[in-house]
Amino acid sequence: MQIDPVVLFFLLGLAAGVAKSDLKLPSALYDTLSVFLLLAIGIKGGLVLAKQPILEILPQALLVIAMGFILPLLAYPVLRLKLAQPDAASVAAHYGSASVVTFAVGVAYLTRLGVSYESQSTLFLVLLEMPALIIGVILARLGAKADGAKAGHGWGKLLHEVLLGKSMVLLMGGLLIGLVAGPEGIKPLDKLYLDLFKPVLTLFLLEMGLVVAGKIGVLRQQGLFILAIGVGVPLAFSWVGIGFGLMMGLSLGGLTLLGTLAASASYIAAPAAMRMAVPQANPALSLGAALGITFPFNLLVGIPLYYQFASAVA
Repeated sequence: MQIDPVVLFFLLGLAAGVAKSDLKLPSALYDTLSVFLLLAIGIKGGLVLAKQPILEILPQALLVIAMGFILPLLAYPVLRLKLAQPDAASVAAHYGSASVVTFAVGVAYLTRLGVSYESQSTLFLVLLEMPALIIGVILARLGAKADGAKAGHGWGKLLHEVLLGKSMVLLMGGLLIGLVAGPEGIKPLDKLYLDLFKPVLTLFLLEMGLVVAGKIGVLRQQGLFILAIGVGVPLAFSWVGIGFGLMMGLSLGGLTLLGTLAASASYIAAPAAMRMAVPQANPALSLGAALGITFPFNLLVGIPLYYQFASAVA
């Protein structure tokens, strides 16, 4: 099976990091690439939403929100088998939320195969960010109250972090720009936000490979349980996503992407929100699992596997 070229850039960064190369992207460039990808994904989704009545996809949107609440609740009791309550709540929130970059690689994979998918898939990505973070905060607050421990910041600050964090603002902002401007209005920007999407994604994945290489030491300290979580949760959650996709009547491509979203773990929005909500949790644990195990697993094995899962039931 041929590996998508964008994944090869991730492997290059991973190999360079493991080999202790001095290769490094400037932090300002990394931030710029992040902003570009989030905006571009949002704009793409807005453009396709501009072509269809929003009320038609409202039932699907509600199901995706429901899935966003369910996923962390499924992960939490499993995580509590080995992890302390604050860590279990934090990791559950990471796995209930979604990875923008994993979604982008999934889109690139389907594009390379020539498989179409529902235009509202970008909206699903945006909708999945919030519910899991809210559940993570609730689980953390309930646990802190039961233990008599001090909780993190108040709800106002936490909701501000969730709703107005960088990833949410850029995704929603791009979605609204694409929706309001429409295909004709965005046409002068096509070459930047649409044509350059995949080349920019390769540079971002090169840096992500370097970042993942830096997490290997942390993962060695965590043992087999975190390794099992990092692989087992995505495999199980992909079927949850595909199941919801079947209820929504999605196509093969749509099933694959919703399965991929459910199987992914956030490493942008979730860490920031959980740092405020659960200050006593170990961030290296959740980031190590989400970024060090699940992210590369999904890129190298998961996405093609979820496509096969979806093909079996579509």
